[in-house]
Amino acid sequence: MMLESEFGYAAYDLHPASNGHFLVIPHRHFASYFDIKTAELEDLWALVAKGKIMVDEKWNPDGYNIGINIGEAAGQSIHHLHVHVIPRYKGDVENPKGGVRGVIPERKLYDLQAD
Repeated sequence: MMLESEFGYAAYDLHPASNGHFLVIPHRHFASYFDIKTAELEDLWALVAKGKIMVDEKWNPDGYNIGINIGEAAGQSIHHLHVHVIPRYKGDVENPKGGVRGVIPERKLYDLQAD
């Protein structure tokens, strides 16, 4: 375990997508982020921030993706809320443009057009 707080804890992912990939997990059991209570919300996002500092010091990533899977259609396979904090490194994928939009690969890349 990396960190613990009143409402949850942060731990490195057992199957990391990259070096430093960690999860923030509430103590209280609930599946959906939309069921979170305000005090838990603030506490868990503080764990994200503190965990990021730890990962920065150890691995010095170039960026981050933060994600939460909510519901089976979104890929949720563990029905207990957890926040993925995934460090990103230059060159770790061919084209990182679109970031989290990559969950639907054909919609990841797009061009911004000025009107």
